[in-house]
Amino acid sequence: MKKIFFVALAAVALSACNSEPKFKVEGEVSGADGNMLYLEASALEGIVPLDSVKLKGDGSFSFKQVRPASPEFYRLRVEDKVINFSVDSTETVQVKAPFTDFSTAYAVEGSPNSTKIKELTLKQIQLQSSVNALIQTMQAHKIGADVFEDSLAVLLKNYKDEVKINYIFAAPNTAAAYFALFQKLNNYLIFDPLNSKDDIKCFAAVATSLNNYYPHADRSKNLYNIVIKGMKNTRTPQQKVLEIPEDAISETGVIDINLRDMKGNVRKLSDLKGKAVILDFTIYQSATSASHNYMLRDLYDKYVGQGLEIYQISLDADEHFWKTTADNLPWVCVRDANGVYSTFASAYNVQSVPAVFLINKNNELSARGETIKDLEAAVKALL
Repeated sequence: MKKIFFVALAAVALSACNSEPKFKVEGEVSGADGNMLYLEASALEGIVPLDSVKLKGDGSFSFKQVRPASPEFYRLRVEDKVINFSVDSTETVQVKAPFTDFSTAYAVEGSPNSTKIKELTLKQIQLQSSVNALIQTMQAHKIGADVFEDSLAVLLKNYKDEVKINYIFAAPNTAAAYFALFQKLNNYLIFDPLNSKDDIKCFAAVATSLNNYYPHADRSKNLYNIVIKGMKNTRTPQQKVLEIPEDAISETGVIDINLRDMKGNVRKLSDLKGKAVILDFTIYQSATSASHNYMLRDLYDKYVGQGLEIYQISLDADEHFWKTTADNLPWVCVRDANGVYSTFASAYNVQSVPAVFLINKNNELSARGETIKDLEAAVKALL
């Protein structure tokens, strides 16, 4: 009798578990016979495996999972090809995709947010492709560094403006708006929540909406914390304005800079007298940083033997990120802890980053970025 009681109790518990509301994702992957299809959660802490199936001839699949308490993100994966989608409640998401172009040629139904996520994914892929093509054109010396930088800036601005208007501010309470915030270019966030006041506004809009609808959700809390940190990093510090003696300027020919490198050593700009110097203000944790550094590396490799040096100042809020990135660069890398409110950047009237200045071998300011029509030609003229 006791045994029957415990079996019945276990059956009741199992029934209660199975009765939890669930969402379903189903569909077909054509041409994938014998391949494994994985369902994974894109959680805050990383990718979490949920289920898998070995696809047969018709490629059909069906997964069920307990619905999330608030909008969450999931993905289907075949080999290293991924389809991202979101789930709000107990909907059924239908996905049909070919194995070959799994990540781009799929069709999704039953989830308007997932349709928007597909649109964003394809736009980001196109942006990355355009940037890669621009880099190749620059490396083949078909365009100058100035044209490269201007073109890169236009590509990024146009992309961000479109996404802001049509995906973030148009519906900040949606999973698609949240997804848009964390898209990447060159493995860096396109929208920078730590260093850009304009981008922080995008994060704040989504954070406010999420907090209104899902105040207890982990994603809401995490996004709110990101916004607070970004606002703190970009708040104008109460600090003494940098005062530079006139004799120091006339003696060196430039406004001298003394900041510490990764090893803690003070590196002075004026110590580079005798070399032609590219003075560069940048933020490594930005979408344009990698492409900008490709351009600088190309110039550096060509002319370092002729007396070129680069003095690069990071305005990154994240010191660890700066150290990790700058560790692989061959030129002088320093960081200003005041970030976007760097007194040195202010002294050089830096309006946006990256910002490039040229200094001749006599330690005299020769040109600033917006006046340089051909950076490589200008560098060669100083050597």
